[in-house]
Amino acid sequence: QNGDSLESARILQQWLADTRPTLPPGIELRVYDESWHLIRERIMLLVKNGAGGLVLVIAILYAFLTGRVAFWVAVGIPVSFMATLFILYLAGGSINMISLFALIMALGIIVDDAIVVGEDAQAHHQMGEDPLLAAEGGARRMLAPVTASSLTTIAAFLPLMMIGGIIGSLLFTIPLVIVAVITASLVESFLVLPGHLRHSFLHQHEAGPRSLRARLDRGFQRFRDGPFRTLVTTAIAHRGSTLALAVALLIGAFGLLAGGRMNFEFFPSPEATVLHANAAFVAGTPRATVDAFGRELQRTLEEAERSFQAGHLVHAAVLRHGVGSGDDPAIARGDQVVSMFVELIGPDQRTVRNEAFIQRWRGLIRMPAGLESFTITPRVAGPPGRDVTIRLVGHDAPSLKAAALDLGESLATLPGVSDIQDDMPYGREQLVYALTPAGEALGLTVADLARQLRAAFDGRLVQIFQDGADELEVRVRLAAAERDRLAILQRLPIRLASGELVPLETVARWHHRQGFQALRHSDGRLAVEVQANVDRAQNTSAAVMASLEQEVLPALRHRYGVDYSFEGRSADQRETLEDMRTGVKLGLALIYLVLAWVFASYGWPLVVMTAIPFGLVGALLGHWILGIDVTILSLFGFFGLSGIVVNDSIILVTFYKQLRSRGLAVREALVEAACQRLRAVLLTSLTTIAGLTPLLFETSLQAQFLIPMATSIAFGLGFATLLILVFVPSLLSVYEDVHEALRRRGWLGSERPDLPRTAG
Repeated sequence: QNGDSLESARILQQWLADTRPTLPPGIELRVYDESWHLIRERIMLLVKNGAGGLVLVIAILYAFLTGRVAFWVAVGIPVSFMATLFILYLAGGSINMISLFALIMALGIIVDDAIVVGEDAQAHHQMGEDPLLAAEGGARRMLAPVTASSLTTIAAFLPLMMIGGIIGSLLFTIPLVIVAVITASLVESFLVLPGHLRHSFLHQHEAGPRSLRARLDRGFQRFRDGPFRTLVTTAIAHRGSTLALAVALLIGAFGLLAGGRMNFEFFPSPEATVLHANAAFVAGTPRATVDAFGRELQRTLEEAERSFQAGHLVHAAVLRHGVGSGDDPAIARGDQVVSMFVELIGPDQRTVRNEAFIQRWRGLIRMPAGLESFTITPRVAGPPGRDVTIRLVGHDAPSLKAAALDLGESLATLPGVSDIQDDMPYGREQLVYALTPAGEALGLTVADLARQLRAAFDGRLVQIFQDGADELEVRVRLAAAERDRLAILQRLPIRLASGELVPLETVARWHHRQGFQALRHSDGRLAVEVQANVDRAQNTSAAVMASLEQEVLPALRHRYGVDYSFEGRSADQRETLEDMRTGVKLGLALIYLVLAWVFASYGWPLVVMTAIPFGLVGALLGHWILGIDVTILSLFGFFGLSGIVVNDSIILVTFYKQLRSRGLAVREALVEAACQRLRAVLLTSLTTIAGLTPLLFETSLQAQFLIPMATSIAFGLGFATLLILVFVPSLLSVYEDVHEALRRRGWLGSERPDLPRTAG
């Protein structure tokens, strides 16, 4: 678990290079299932996307800030990354796909604090303030809002560390990296950046009127003082319509999810490169029949590969006898089992998807008589388990098996459901015995009879002795010729408590019954699990389980007297969503406490936090526009978005309160605050979006399961930024009017606790 996969692979490659020349003729070493190739590809994929995001972030910084200020703001990125990697090392983390994705997501967040401090200091320096005073003043003025912004983001991500189970351990690195990045960025912005800013202002040259910097600044000022100021003024003047439009968008976005226009898929796995084919025949099937089906699997696999005319698809195929392929403990073993391990080339190197290949291969196979079960399943990455897993619990094995078969037939009728299998396979034929009335009258018990039958057929240990270095056991049992004949049961002598011997058939009766290869228990009760795969192009696991719970499972409970529960990934989903519900409450409470501290008010935090649901509107619309399902990583993105969205509102409201304390009227202060903080709000939002933009357009199948989280943050933040600059001022206007009306009626004190007493 703590090893280095790439270093281990290097050692293996060196061993192969040294060993192959020493092998005797006819012996070859062939390596397959080298998962380190996928690890390296995924790491390099994210490094490439991270580099693209870094270039975009720096470009945006240079577009909005002067060259020197943008440079020192950008320097905070590698400094914060190094501090984060050190914290990750101390926490026992590693460089993997999840940690790299978290670092990419942090690209834009890293510079948010430095942007706010640098932009404020630059604005005061351009107004003629001394370089030292401008740099120190920027840090001093922005200390409270930037600290509050960082704390709200940390408060949003912190509850994600509380998620338990395999999902929590799998994704724990994301909140850890984000919290470490924000902490490092906060320290760098207030202890290191001001000195660099002062140095930059001292050596900064006045940009010529025709320079690119001057043209960019003039263009931004024209936009800010022209179209944007008009937009904000109109929105506040018609605040009722503005708020109604925002609420309508909120209802519409959540309607897409509630109406089934967007699906929820708990944890979609990346396209697998490994397929497992498992076949189990009924007990007692001749080995020749099993071997013949193995050859049929090989033949049809080659035919399926040729039929696609897509070049080389199969990298390796291994036929196995007597043992199943895969890590599922429910896979059968024995002479009646044959399996095949198939490794395909990388998903980005082929146009044929797994579902299409499996369907073609399965269609070419001729199913022989006596085949009890046959499945072809891709290897599942992420949380273990198949798409659908239902556990049935009952009191007797035959009823459970009948219920499992009935459930399997119902699953087979649903679109997109395949490879249905239960973990209670039939085994050899059994003889089930019971005492006759005569046996009970003679004082025999079932346990007495069982001990004597076991001794006759399995043997009784009578001696252990040492023969040199070996320890030998001596057992007494029937001769092999007698043990292999059922006729012995007619004349096997049974000893009574008195010492007399009686024939077995006089004290016991027995009947034939189909046996089971394995019986499993859950909480002390017999249980069987029915599993199946779901083709996401036709159906979802959530829809399948909802359909079963509506009619099929209640009917099974009534017919067979069994209880049911959803296990596997469904159990992980229940546990994770329950932890996330608790995390939502904790995160919102922490954000409120931080805002109440920075604003010294109970009402202002509620106004600022209204930006959160509107950020979720953008996230949901982003999923709908891109045509992707909402996943567990989307929900992680919702958490992070909640803290990031509030940051821009804090900057806006803080500046508004300063303007109000200087005597500006409400509407004038709202318009001026939105215009003066436009650069900082746009910069913080655009850098975060830019860091994730390359990943949004990534076509590699290996990164598809990460895109929903990037979509949540990028689209959510983009939509929320527009609303913050227009919707929040309108809502603040309403809040101020309500507060003033309550104060006039005497319901509130005459002093305004929401506004500072000084210009601070």
